[in-house]
Amino acid sequence: MREGFVVPDKWKWFTESRYGLFIHWGPYAQWGRGEQVLFREHLNHEEYTEQACAWNPQHFDPELWAYTAKKAGFKYACLTTRHHDGFCLWDSAFTDYSSAKQAAGRDFVKEYTEAFRKAGLRIGLYYSWIDWRLPAYFDGPQKDPEGWEKVRTYLHNQVKELLTNYGQIDHFFFDGVWPRNADDLQSVELLEEMRKLQPNILINNRLGYSNKIDGFRADGGIGAGDSDTLGDFGTPEHAIASEATRLWESCQVTTWRLWSHVIGERWRNTDVLLDMLCECAEKGGKHGGNLLLNVGPTADGQFPPEFVERALEIGRWLDVHGEAIYGTEGGSLTEFITRGRQTMKDNKLYLIIRFWDGRPELRLADLTSRVLDVELLTTGQSLPFEQDGDTLIINGLPREAPTRLFPVIRITCDGKPATNEWGEYRLWEGDPERVAAWARERRGASVYVDGRER
Repeated sequence: MREGFVVPDKWKWFTESRYGLFIHWGPYAQWGRGEQVLFREHLNHEEYTEQACAWNPQHFDPELWAYTAKKAGFKYACLTTRHHDGFCLWDSAFTDYSSAKQAAGRDFVKEYTEAFRKAGLRIGLYYSWIDWRLPAYFDGPQKDPEGWEKVRTYLHNQVKELLTNYGQIDHFFFDGVWPRNADDLQSVELLEEMRKLQPNILINNRLGYSNKIDGFRADGGIGAGDSDTLGDFGTPEHAIASEATRLWESCQVTTWRLWSHVIGERWRNTDVLLDMLCECAEKGGKHGGNLLLNVGPTADGQFPPEFVERALEIGRWLDVHGEAIYGTEGGSLTEFITRGRQTMKDNKLYLIIRFWDGRPELRLADLTSRVLDVELLTTGQSLPFEQDGDTLIINGLPREAPTRLFPVIRITCDGKPATNEWGEYRLWEGDPERVAAWARERRGASVYVDGRER
């Protein structure tokens, strides 16, 4: 995305959604120690394969998954069709290492896409470049050119298969480039074929770097990514890192660290998860940022109750406060870190209050727009206010927080909310002369209490 880029109509669903569900599920859930257990614990390949082929989840109910996701406020979802272990969750014509051809006898991708589409959610698919079973992937084209060509053809064929057999795919998430690059993978060429099959698709940035095109790294797994030429959106992982030049989506776990089902994993609290969503919306800039929040279903195909409890609590919050998240621009209009976060939409500024202090008055500095109305969105209560220049005083706030999570105040202005220099530049930013002038004007210049020289 270049400066001045306008989001095409075909991608506006992404900026309006803000909130997606990541689903890491596969035979690795049987071990209960993460989706990368095969590699991280150096398991025996043959034993792993035998157990993977015997995997037959009896309680996988895609319609229940979709219902829960919808109720929780998610607008789209992304399923791991194949992780680094190489096991496929669909009926692939290019391998028998799949849920369709082994014990389960089911095409889980087909069942997922049909159920989630029926529920009105957008469809995303995850696909790993890496396959730990295949030596040629790691030897690469220099050491094993013939083997590498077979692997690359296999990868391309599977991606095109996923984009051919399952209706409209809105979102595609590549992962696991290392140690290959975009030139080895011919990922740029594959993208052209993908867009022919799915003209409206959004494709992420984990495509490897290219020496032929721009020399930039675009993997994005540990940050925002360095190149805005490879991939339609950035994918900071375990981090919220805003990108100024393209769409972005932070992928985060609901637990402390691992993505698939883990026995004994610790769970993050609901307010921490909701704050991630609010931070993504606040940091988004003109086009906003999304949160892709993960769940690792159990081996038998169920969402863990700890996830469901937290997701549905956020869903109930969104039922009331969703207008402060969905379809918003990035907020952070004025300095508000001492209270919470901000988002904006049209002529409205939303104050998402993380820290409720029980005082009846809230002072908001540096809002230069004329205010027409202030409402406690959480309860629908109209709040009295006074505006003196660029300072807004809101009164009538209740002593007790009106929600266990984050109350929201909606401020309606006479135009797009605007700020002054103090709102534009924050602590450690802008011309330091403004800070000097503020101190000089307000108190003087000396170290003494009265600011006067001795």
